[in-house]
Amino acid sequence: MKTIGLLGGMSWESTVGYYRAINAGVKNRLGGLHSAKIAMYSVDFEPIEKLQHAGDWKGTARILCEAARSVESAGADFLLICTNTMHKVAPEIEKSIKIPLLHIADATAEVLVNEGIKTVGLLGTAFTMEEDFYKGRLKENYDLNVLVPENEDRQIVHNIIYQELCLGKTESNSKTEYLRIIDSLANRGAEVVILGCTEIGMLVNQDDTKVRLLDTTAIHAEKAVEYAI
Repeated sequence: MKTIGLLGGMSWESTVGYYRAINAGVKNRLGGLHSAKIAMYSVDFEPIEKLQHAGDWKGTARILCEAARSVESAGADFLLICTNTMHKVAPEIEKSIKIPLLHIADATAEVLVNEGIKTVGLLGTAFTMEEDFYKGRLKENYDLNVLVPENEDRQIVHNIIYQELCLGKTESNSKTEYLRIIDSLANRGAEVVILGCTEIGMLVNQDDTKVRLLDTTAIHAEKAVEYAI
């Protein structure tokens, strides 16, 4: 079994989900007392969040590249960045290490392509919904049509992530808003909606809506298990 490298802490609330899903996946496949071999570096998210909102992505890249090298030095055979947003600096991280990086957008796109899905809705931080590092990868590499919420709704989605979910809070009013926004994406033609922030699955899941949801945390973790075994 390969050793899985996790670059986590962004936020730690969602990294817990990664750890649980990966270990459960290995146990389900191998049985007995098997669990995953994991080397994890969990960063302090506060300074990274401040750099994000200040637009200092070079600063975030420096922190994460150093952390990624530590994961590699700890014996990881490949790396997962346990957040969608920080894949914005994935190219810099890839250059700083010698082990492969399993990109969360690629793992998600493979599911979509295999199912013949062409039009998707995307929820995430404003950075993920508005910039091209994620949705551009889906469009250019996988020929997917990506819909995002309107401006006001994008701000609602973004604020709930940082002000509530990253702090472990799940509010019923926020859930109602997310479900409304998911419905609006479906009404515009989205065949599925990507939960493109690793915390969103804490708030909404498939039991809450008839609209098909893809949880990127679950997909990324499953891909890691496949690669490790």
